[in-house]
Amino acid sequence: MLDVSGLDKSFGGLHAVKNLSFTVGEREIVGLIGPNGAGKTTVFGLLSGFLRPDAGQVIFRGRSIAGLAPHRVNALGLARTFQIVRPFPHLTVLTNVTVGALGRHAAPVAATERALAVLDEVGLAAKRDQPAASLTLAERKRLELARALATEPALLLLDEVMAGLNATETERIVDLVGAINRRGVAVLLIEHVMRAVMSLSQRIVVLNYGELIAEGRPEAVANDPRVIEAYLGAAPA
Repeated sequence: MLDVSGLDKSFGGLHAVKNLSFTVGEREIVGLIGPNGAGKTTVFGLLSGFLRPDAGQVIFRGRSIAGLAPHRVNALGLARTFQIVRPFPHLTVLTNVTVGALGRHAAPVAATERALAVLDEVGLAAKRDQPAASLTLAERKRLELARALATEPALLLLDEVMAGLNATETERIVDLVGAINRRGVAVLLIEHVMRAVMSLSQRIVVLNYGELIAEGRPEAVANDPRVIEAYLGAAPA
């Protein structure tokens, strides 16, 4: 579904992403992990059109999307969430999600129906008429996910949707992401909650200073000396 090759991005003297290559298959969940500052969110920006790569290719469903505007990337079936959730605070939960659905359903009635279905899926149907500003952090995280789902993506990029949540709330998101994937949506997941990454991901891609340092099954990556060194500063003796 997604084929990234030789991706490169610099900001002035900072080389944020260096010659990065990886893939995401149909219906696959891939974890994208690494220490803070490793370049993970920059990768999401490059994939979703918010940043233009200096070099490299991003092929999504057989089409080059490198450098396309975000709305064009989204129209092709790729949606993302953001680390810092910023819903329209004074609009209702339903209206926030309907805005996303309008990209697929120009008729307001159809967009509203889609939004209602998504709110039911993420467990926010009872909050539909409340302003987004009234939601808890956990609810705002699910609203952010709902807004992306409303665009009916084939590939969903999730940027730390579990950050700041307690164990119960995290487990709810894990279950939700698993259910979304089982109905056919591929997922590329940035997350620092390792328990969640390990339980959800079929494969894990590890970045450090913008470079790929490991890739493979979760259990193999967790025991890779390069990964341990990147996170802890030294490999085990």
